[in-house]
Amino acid sequence: MKEALYYSKIDKQTIRCELCPHNCILAKGKRGICRVRKNYNGKLFSENYSNVCSLNFDPIEKKPLYHYFPGSTILSVGSIGCNLSCKFCQNWQISQTNVDDYPNLKSYSAEEIIKIALQKPENTGIAYTYNEPIVWYEYMLDIAKLAHKNNLKNVMVTNGFINKEPLSELINYIDAFSVDLKAFSESFYEILTSSKLEPVKNTLKFIKEKGKHLEITNLVITELNDDEIEFEKMVKWISDELGEDTAFHISRYFPAYKLNVNQTSPEKLSKLFEIANKHLNYVYLGNIITEEGQNTYCKNCKTQVINRQEYFTKITSLDKDGYCKKCKTKILNSES
Repeated sequence: MKEALYYSKIDKQTIRCELCPHNCILAKGKRGICRVRKNYNGKLFSENYSNVCSLNFDPIEKKPLYHYFPGSTILSVGSIGCNLSCKFCQNWQISQTNVDDYPNLKSYSAEEIIKIALQKPENTGIAYTYNEPIVWYEYMLDIAKLAHKNNLKNVMVTNGFINKEPLSELINYIDAFSVDLKAFSESFYEILTSSKLEPVKNTLKFIKEKGKHLEITNLVITELNDDEIEFEKMVKWISDELGEDTAFHISRYFPAYKLNVNQTSPEKLSKLFEIANKHLNYVYLGNIITEEGQNTYCKNCKTQVINRQEYFTKITSLDKDGYCKKCKTKILNSES
């Protein structure tokens, strides 16, 4: 447990958390919506600081990141809690709980995480993932600072629901973001996630403005966010505001947590894949094995430059600087 950053006092015992747009007002002894930030005698504490539920070396493609050090390994770190309450949460066992109700936590200092990350010579860095890393902001920030000192990259897998001031501090240490854009309507965010869309859009634009690597995932849920007109508005917004080279992952939904609608049909995914490809150069399909939507092709000459078979990745036609070997078009950022 550690005293939290980004909160203010309302009176002697009441505080306001200012980490995310919920701006929870907490009386003494109360937790925020995230379930892991609590008012202890007029001070806000991060209860899940250094409490880890999952720690694994993963293919970076699992995040999913397809244009950032493709084919590499990354150490994934996860805790518990989330500042959204998605009715369709795929990781609800760890995201919708607190330190009292989840007994399988193990404590690691930031220094210990770095030591583990350095044990694997080919490891790219550290991914903050599994649950929502925004709600263990202080722990992530402490690890990320040490990671950069040890020449390790930092990757954040996030819902993007964070206030600008804490994001402005954190972004100095995060090298790549995988952001889950749940849908493109305020009503979806309000009803199905108990949050708002606009702050997420602001986060995406800020990440782009700061020149950080960005990839976006959209989990397509049958009859809830699969409207083709709305979907096209979303991908056009991504193209216009974030750039047509933004890697975009369309992910298949399976029933989970409080939602039991039918899993996304392959036909719907294929149609949305077709729509997205009209506006974006790099579109992928996830949570499904298909003949299309896995490999990376040069946007200019259409040469296959990366081949993927599930999580086995092979660079087929890229030089060491991320250019297509055939036509010299830039595909990856120089550092990836």
